[in-house]
Amino acid sequence: MELLDFFIASAHAQDAAQPGGLMSFLPLIIIFVIFYFLLIRPQMKRAKEHKKLVSELGNGDEVVTNGGLLGRITHVGESFVTVELADNVQIKVQKHAVASVMPKGTIKSA
Repeated sequence: MELLDFFIASAHAQDAAQPGGLMSFLPLIIIFVIFYFLLIRPQMKRAKEHKKLVSELGNGDEVVTNGGLLGRITHVGESFVTVELADNVQIKVQKHAVASVMPKGTIKSA
């Protein structure tokens, strides 16, 4: 019986030492705040910048696609752009497939 009394006594002591309410959620709140500032917020910022880049595409812009193709935009549609890769070589890609806009003259120097 002494062994059983030992376990019961420790269970009561453990129950009394539990932090209450908000303190038990504090580690979860801290983890969420860290994830927000390290992962969620930067991703939202990049998405906003890419959306702005896509909306400002125009004829003559030199762009790189997500596939790594470098070319000049010849036509801008509602959801597609026509990119000229070389003389008489044109492809249509989705606007969101444009990774970045390069400075003018990049194609000649490449």
